[in-house]
Amino acid sequence: MRTSKWALAAYLVIIIFGVLTAVPNILTPSQLERFGRFLPAKPVTLGLDLKGGSHLVLEVDSAALTKARMDVLLNDVRGILRTAGERASAARLNGTTIVVTPSSPEARDKVLPEIRNLAAPAGALGFGASASDIDVQQQGDTISVTLTEAGVADRMTAAVDQSLEIIRRRVDQVGVAEPLIQRVGGDRILVQLPGLQDPTRLRQLLGSTAQMSFHMLDASVDPNSVPPRGVTILPGANDGQKYAVEDRVTISGDRLADAKAGFDQRTNEPIVSFTFDTTGARQFGEVTKANVGRPFAIVLDGKVLTAPVIREPILGGQGQISGNFTPQEATVLSALLRSGALPAPLTIIEERTVGPNLGSDSIRMGLYTGLAGLAFVVALMVGLYSAWGLIAVVGLILHTIMTIGILGLLGSTLTLPGIAGIILGIGMAVDANILINARIREETASGSGAMKALDVGFNKAYATIVDGNMTTMVGMLLLFMFGSGPVRGFAITMIIGIAISMFTSITVVRLLMREAVVRRKMKKIEIHSILGAVRSIPSFSFMRGRFVAIGVSAFLSISSIILFFTPGLNYGIDFVGGIQVEATSKTPIDLGTLREELEGLNLGEVALQEFGHGTSVLIRVQRQPGSEEAQTAALNQIRQGVSEVIPDASFERTEVVGPTVSTELARSGFIAVGLGMLAILIYIWWRFEWHFAVGAIATLILDITKMIGFFALMQIDFNLTAIAAVLTLIGYSVNDKVVVYDRMRENLRKYKSMPFSDLIDLSINQVIMRCIFTSVAVAVSLLPMAIWGGDTVKPFAWPMVFGVIVATSSSIYIGGPILLFLSRWWKDREGNRLPTAGGPEGQVIEQK
Repeated sequence: MRTSKWALAAYLVIIIFGVLTAVPNILTPSQLERFGRFLPAKPVTLGLDLKGGSHLVLEVDSAALTKARMDVLLNDVRGILRTAGERASAARLNGTTIVVTPSSPEARDKVLPEIRNLAAPAGALGFGASASDIDVQQQGDTISVTLTEAGVADRMTAAVDQSLEIIRRRVDQVGVAEPLIQRVGGDRILVQLPGLQDPTRLRQLLGSTAQMSFHMLDASVDPNSVPPRGVTILPGANDGQKYAVEDRVTISGDRLADAKAGFDQRTNEPIVSFTFDTTGARQFGEVTKANVGRPFAIVLDGKVLTAPVIREPILGGQGQISGNFTPQEATVLSALLRSGALPAPLTIIEERTVGPNLGSDSIRMGLYTGLAGLAFVVALMVGLYSAWGLIAVVGLILHTIMTIGILGLLGSTLTLPGIAGIILGIGMAVDANILINARIREETASGSGAMKALDVGFNKAYATIVDGNMTTMVGMLLLFMFGSGPVRGFAITMIIGIAISMFTSITVVRLLMREAVVRRKMKKIEIHSILGAVRSIPSFSFMRGRFVAIGVSAFLSISSIILFFTPGLNYGIDFVGGIQVEATSKTPIDLGTLREELEGLNLGEVALQEFGHGTSVLIRVQRQPGSEEAQTAALNQIRQGVSEVIPDASFERTEVVGPTVSTELARSGFIAVGLGMLAILIYIWWRFEWHFAVGAIATLILDITKMIGFFALMQIDFNLTAIAAVLTLIGYSVNDKVVVYDRMRENLRKYKSMPFSDLIDLSINQVIMRCIFTSVAVAVSLLPMAIWGGDTVKPFAWPMVFGVIVATSSSIYIGGPILLFLSRWWKDREGNRLPTAGGPEGQVIEQK
C-alpha cells in the first residue's frame, strides 16, 4: 500500500510544525526576542517547583459574605420600619433569616411592598428573565426574608471577581514579576508568584479584608464591662487595649482616595498618611468639627488601629494613622488601603513555596534523568533491533521534541511530575515499536516478503496499539479531571505524549521502514538482535502452574492488605493536611536541639527527616485544630523556631494544606481511581467480551493491592503523586493485558477447535518476549528518575518500577488462569451450551 504524495506532504508539514514549536525552548533570551515572533509557540512555562516561587489558593468566606448581605438587609428593613412609624426592633436576624413582626396587620401591609422592593435581580434564567436575590414570605402577621440560592451564587461570583481585581492591585504593590492570578472553581482564587521565597508579607496582604471605617468612641462605657446596644468592645491592633466603639459608621473606608507610608517628622515613628475623596473630606470635616475633644477610632478588620482625640476640625480631607507600627507594617497597611477592601474575608487554604536552589536542582535532575532514561531506551532498542531499532529511535526523539513543542503551544506549565510524564511517555511509546517489530518478525518467519511483512505487521499491531493506548488515556483523562496542580501537569504530558506516539510510532516509523525497504530493494526483512537470537518458548504451559501462580499472587495481595492496616500507609499532607518545611544549612544540623525547640511549640507530633549529608532536614507537623488560619499561624511558628536553632537556615520548600483541601484531594483522588477502573471495564467489555473485562479488572485489583502494599512496606509518601502512580499502573497493566487478550482473540479465529487452556498457553508464549521487552524499556526509563529524581517524583518512580514488574508477571501468570476460570464457570452455568468468547465474531471455544 503506497502513501499518496498529499499524505506525505501533510506528514512533513506536521513534523516541521512540531519541531518549530519546540525551537523556542533552546533559544537564548536575546535570540527569542529577535526570532520569537516568527515561531508558532512560546517556550514552555516552568512550574514553581522548577523555578521557585510561591503558590497560594485562597477561598472566599461564603458565611461572612452571606452575613454581610443579611446585615445590610436588616438595616434596610429597620429603616423601612422607622419610616412607617414602627419599632426598629420589630426586625431581628434569626440565623440566615430576617424575621419581621409589625405591630398590626395594617402596618404589615404597609411595609411588605417596601421590603419586597429591596430585592435585586440575580442570575439570568434565560429569555430575559432573572431570579430575585431574596425571598420574602408572609405567614400570618410575620414576614420572613431569606437569601435565595441564585442570590448567594450571584453575590459569590461578584465577590470573587472583585477580589481578583483587588488581589492584582495588592500583588502589584509587592512588585512580583509575571504573577498568575486566576479563578479556580466557584469560590477560590489561585495566586502563583514566581521568585517569591517568603510569602509572609504577601500573606498579610492577601489575607486581610482591609474593611476600614471611622467610628466615635463612647467614653461613658467601661471597655471591660458588658456594652449597651449600639456599642461594641473591640481590641486594639497593636497596644493590647480594649475600646468601646459605637456601631454606627461615621465615615466608610470607601471614601479613601490614597494612602502612603511615611514617618512622623516630630517623633520619627512610622505612620500612614491618608487622603479622602471630595465627599469623604466634607464628611470628615463635619464630624471633626462637631466632636472636638472626643476620641474617635480608626477600625480595620475589627481591630482599632488608633484612637486619637479630635483636637480641632480637620477640613483638608487629610489625616494620619499611627500606633506602634513597624516600617513593614506601615507599608502593608498603606498598600491595603490603596487597593481597597475585599468584599469578604479570604482564607489561605493551601500554600506551597519552593526556593530557587531547589528549583534549579529539580531542573538539573529532571534533565539528567530524562537524558539517562532516553539513553537507556535507545541502547535497548538498538540492542534488540540493530539498524531497525535506529528507525524506532528517530520516532522516539521526534516524539519527545513534539511533546515539548505542543506543551509550549498549549501554554501548559511544565512541572517536575510533568518531566516524569515525558520520560514515562518515552518508555511507553517504545511499546508500539516493540509490538510492530515483533509482528514483522512473525510475518517474516511465516515466509512473507518484505513489503507484505511490513504492511501486515503494522496492520496487525495497529488494533492492539490503539486498545492499549486508549486504556492508558482513560486513566490520564480522569487524572487530569480530578487531579490538582503538578499531578494535572503529569496527566497532560502523558495525554499529549500518547496522542503524539500514535503518529510517530505508526505513521513516521512506517514511512521510514518502507523507505528503507524500497531503497535497499529488500526481498525479506531480517530484524536481527545485537544481543543474540530472540528465543521463544512455544512449549511452556503456563496453565499447568496456574494454581501456584494464583496462590502466590493471592498471598502477596493478602499480605499487602495486612500491611495497609499495619503499619498502614504513610499519608502525605495532600491527604491528611498539615505543614511540611524543608530547611537547609551550610553546616550539619543538630536534630536533637531542633526537635526539642519544635516540640516546645506545642504543635502536636513533629517528624524530622535528615538528608543531604546532614545539612538538610524535612519537618512535618500534623494538621492543627481549627480552621486554615491555624495552619498558617503554625507555619510562622515553625519558621521562627527553625531560625532560632539554625541561624543561617534557608527554607527551600514549605507546604501548608488545610483540612478543606486535604479532604477534597483525598476524595477526588480515590474517585479518579474508581472511575478509571470502571471506564476500563466498559471499554474492554465493548472491545472484547464480558469475561475478558472481568478478568482484567480482577487482575487489576490484585496489581493495585500489591502496589498499595509496596507503599505501606517502604513507607513512601502516599500523596497525589502516588495516586498518579496508581492510575498510571492501571493504564500500563491493562495495556499489557490487552496485548495478550488481542492475541487470544486472533487465535480464537484461527484455531477454532483448540482447547481454550492450550490456546491461552499458545497466545502467552507468542507475546511473552514482547511483554518482557516493553517492561524492561519502561523500567530502564524510570530507574534514573527513581534514583536521582528527588523527593517530588520518587513516590511515583519507585512504585512504578515495582508496578511494571507486577503488571508484567500478572499478564503472563494471572490474567490467563482467571480468564480460563471464568470461561469454565460460564460453561458450567450454561450447561452443555458452549459460550461465545471470541469477541464480536462469536468464535466457539472448546473447553478442556
